[in-house]
Amino acid sequence: MATGRNWDIFCTVVDNYGDIGVAWRLARQLAAEHGLNVRLWVDDLVSFHHLYSAINPDQPEQSVEGVNVRRWETPFPDTLPADVVIEAFGCELPQNYLAAMAATQPRPVWVNLEYLSAEDWVGGCHGLPSPHPRLPLTQYFYFPGFTTHTGSLLREAGLIERRKKFQHDPAAQAEFWTWLGVKPVPDALRVSLFGYENAAVPALLKAWSSGGQPVQCLVPKSKLLPQVAEFFGATSLIPGDQPQHGNLTLHVLPFFPQARYDELLWACDLNFVRGEDSLVRALWAACPLVWQIYPQQDDAHQEKLDAFLTSYCAGLSPPAAQALQDFWRAWNTGQGAGRVWEQYRQHLVEMDEHACRWVECQLKNMDLAANLVQFCQSKIK
Repeated sequence: MATGRNWDIFCTVVDNYGDIGVAWRLARQLAAEHGLNVRLWVDDLVSFHHLYSAINPDQPEQSVEGVNVRRWETPFPDTLPADVVIEAFGCELPQNYLAAMAATQPRPVWVNLEYLSAEDWVGGCHGLPSPHPRLPLTQYFYFPGFTTHTGSLLREAGLIERRKKFQHDPAAQAEFWTWLGVKPVPDALRVSLFGYENAAVPALLKAWSSGGQPVQCLVPKSKLLPQVAEFFGATSLIPGDQPQHGNLTLHVLPFFPQARYDELLWACDLNFVRGEDSLVRALWAACPLVWQIYPQQDDAHQEKLDAFLTSYCAGLSPPAAQALQDFWRAWNTGQGAGRVWEQYRQHLVEMDEHACRWVECQLKNMDLAANLVQFCQSKIK
């Protein structure tokens, strides 16, 4: 009989690190908080190392923070399947591992961890079974989300308490700025800017540089950095550069480890984020945010963005909700962000209060890891 203590998580690293960021957070939490034996199979340890420096990209098997990290090699070695198998974001399991799952008695619980969405249909599909077309296996769809009808959001124990302590501790914040090598600009709006390529960048930077309030913009290394460099008339920018234009002061930052990125989100007044992992971390930061959703063909991502805006704006005053939606849509379409910035900025105080209320409301839901463990245990025979 399966014990449910042994879990395999499979993840491929895409160019923006979001998939491995989520899988790594989940693996650590399952090991640390639920006492599970977790193997994390990753196809690209070099990229994983950039996200978490303790990973040795030359070591095909290693134990890190209680997780057994394995290089996902091709051909995949014959391996005894775990009690629970998590296929992160439809990464497609190796065929010989699938065959081994089908030959195992009792068969593993097989879960496809899906992408985060606020769309209405997600609640109806969450947890549904999907029989394999050839093998005697059943896969279950598992959706992160924002309601009790989904798997909820990743949230490790103590996260909210650590954030509140940091945000109320001037000494901790001063240490963080010193570690960054950044001197805070008095009375400036502190903004973290993390995103994909975006045609809206020049107009927004121009609005900040010519606006009445100083803006201190912190840009971690990302795909929009070349556009930022072009605005400042530079061929490129590297970590440590601090160009200035009008009322805008820019600080180029290196790629951050996850824990330090959380502190950046906590320390800023406004956070621009992209994809899924940084969105969730910015939401837990309880600060105003702007989300750049991963663009899809035929603008399929717009429905996903609209669904989240409808959910997130509930509770805002109509003017603030309109300003938020206008700015987010301008940022995601690459048009008009500079024009609607001032309208958005005028509502930041209300948006800050709203972000805190949103967190308190979401804390009523169990975290994703706990929900996932409960779900899988209910399927083990």
